Amino acid sequence: MSVKTLSLRALLFLGICQTGRRSLASAPELRDQPKRIAVVGAGIGGTATAFFLRQEFGTGVKIDVFEPGTVGGRLATVKIGDYEFETGGSVIHPLNLHMKHFIDKLGISQRKDVPSKMAIFDGKELTFEESDWFIVNILRLLWRYGLNFLRMHMWVESVLDKFMRIYQYQQFGYSFSNVEKLLHAMGGDGFLTLANQTLEEAMLGEGFSQIFLNDIVAPITRVNYGQSVRINGFVGAVSLAGADPGLWAVDGGNKRVCLGLLYNCKAELIPARVTSISVKVRPSKSGTTASFYEINYVGESGSAHSLYDIVIIATPLHLGKSDISFSGFSPPIPSHYPGRYHQTVSTLVHGLLNVSYLGTSERASEFTVSDVLTTDSKDSVINSLSSIDPVHIPPGYARPPASQTKVWKVFSPQPLTQEQLRHMFLSWDSVSETQWLAYPAYRPPHRRTPPFILHDRLYYLSAVEWAASAMEMSAISARNLALLAHHRWHSLGAKIDQEDLHTRLRGEL
Repeated sequence: MSVKTLSLRALLFLGICQTGRRSLASAPELRDQPKRIAVVGAGIGGTATAFFLRQEFGTGVKIDVFEPGTVGGRLATVKIGDYEFETGGSVIHPLNLHMKHFIDKLGISQRKDVPSKMAIFDGKELTFEESDWFIVNILRLLWRYGLNFLRMHMWVESVLDKFMRIYQYQQFGYSFSNVEKLLHAMGGDGFLTLANQTLEEAMLGEGFSQIFLNDIVAPITRVNYGQSVRINGFVGAVSLAGADPGLWAVDGGNKRVCLGLLYNCKAELIPARVTSISVKVRPSKSGTTASFYEINYVGESGSAHSLYDIVIIATPLHLGKSDISFSGFSPPIPSHYPGRYHQTVSTLVHGLLNVSYLGTSERASEFTVSDVLTTDSKDSVINSLSSIDPVHIPPGYARPPASQTKVWKVFSPQPLTQEQLRHMFLSWDSVSETQWLAYPAYRPPHRRTPPFILHDRLYYLSAVEWAASAMEMSAISARNLALLAHHRWHSLGAKIDQEDLHTRLRGEL
């Protein structure tokens, strides 16, 4: 990575820390601000949207966030014994600048790092096991895969360099009206091609070997998205970036970011389930009429409804994820968009691992692997097996060896049976299972990506997940929609869907 690239990224991060700098006081030609904005969903996307809306529209607007469950959505923890452990989204890339900005803004620390070792399991035996010696790992990979591993990191780095352009666009207040235009702004036709071909097709086209894809790439996509190398190439590159060094997490749990963003932007949390959204026309003081969005919802006190100028939906509008109905819209808005969300079951087991399940002859006391990834074979009934640490690392903490009872996280496509648990563990004293519809089932080409703009002032954040689902992707979409809502409210069309700005903006930096 060049010094020039590093300098650009540093400037981008400093710029992001100054977002929200546009002052309405310096723009008297803008129309009056909206009075009420609603955000439906309080995961990382919804809470980040509320945060960025506050930056764009100022302190005068009332922001309500509807959430029937727990704040954090797919960022969640469970308590086992005296400690809490992540069950949902667990790692963040070092170049995820919005997430870094959030924890800096909120005064939250990164969790202390605990060294880890990885192995790959084909359902019968370990086909690769990391050594404590870096040079030994490199020599093993070179011997079996040639330069494929190094080339993979270079390929992912080239994708990330283009991906970073979105921060530059957003720093200068530019937004995009649909997912395809956002991707094209970052990586041109290349990113659109990636999104409409499989990762396997993309990497074979770049000269990677099939055995490398089967042995190394597939285990990474399985642990991150529960799917094979036949996911789309863009989300595949995002998945491979998740294998980079320097990954981090939030001290105390990643959901703390969501709670902190809500508090910081002074949004009101309404613990209720939104059932329907409709268009309502009301007379205004000037004698004309004005349109609003009526949200009907059900909470502990029963049914209620409220009117809003702008609505952001930050929960997936797909079968099994949402039952919001829409009325009075022309053209009609579907309650469910095409495509489905992929199930991943997260099972936390506090128990004693049966190391022989992994086909190793090592004694449990000597088995120091913390992350077991699996190949895409008929013998692999799980996607991964990991020894996990608490969301807060206490002083003096050391990860117990496999010969001791500790917490293991198993990702699998289906709930584990008692027989499967008995194969994997010699004993256990607690099992906590969470069934996630965590991310889309990626089957490219997906030519019917949902829109960001559902109606005049009604927006859909989760459309971005059909390009790639990740905490940072949700934050990027949140920033984009806050900007898009602001610019469309104030008729600032010059800030929307501008192409090839990265060259000019680089000069402005």
